[in-house]
Amino acid sequence: MFTLKQIRDGLTSYIPDEVVPNQDTRQAAVAIVMRHFHNQPQVLFIQRSEKEGDPWSGHMAFPGGHRESHDADLLSAAVRETDEEIGLDLAGGSYLGALDHQHANPRGRVLNMLVAPHVFEIDGDPDFSPNHEVAEVVWASLDELAVNALHDTETRPMAGVPTVFNGYRLERGHFVWGLTYRILKSLFVALDPNWTPPREL
Repeated sequence: MFTLKQIRDGLTSYIPDEVVPNQDTRQAAVAIVMRHFHNQPQVLFIQRSEKEGDPWSGHMAFPGGHRESHDADLLSAAVRETDEEIGLDLAGGSYLGALDHQHANPRGRVLNMLVAPHVFEIDGDPDFSPNHEVAEVVWASLDELAVNALHDTETRPMAGVPTVFNGYRLERGHFVWGLTYRILKSLFVALDPNWTPPREL
């Protein structure tokens, strides 16, 4: 559905909706990493390691994390966190642009936290060296995601109540939902304002 040229052109002209943080806002950034592989665009996900007390424990996500005091901006935070988490130096790739800021609400909790997604393109099939925060690195077909071929649902507990969530089902059963699912949909809208979202339950 989308070629990397269309993605580059679309993000060049896209003006993201950015939130102006106040002094109490926690800021984080993620990297949406793409490549052209086996004649199709692919996007990279990580599975976060299981960790007690972590609201994103075991979730599928984009590499990223909190902005530190030494980060020049949120883009710098996305680059640093990607290198730290999976050993991928995005300085060797191409920066394509930013997407709308998202508010993080892990497991229904309301946090004063924004997440800034930044999109990159890399070449080839790099080796990864995941740190203790990452259990697995997974590539997925961007076309299959964009046409909603991978759309699925999963029931998870929310405040002790079984709740049905919409998302995308990747290989080996990985389920992309919540914040990462919202970011993916915002990417498709940025690339095509007439993109058809999945029929959600």
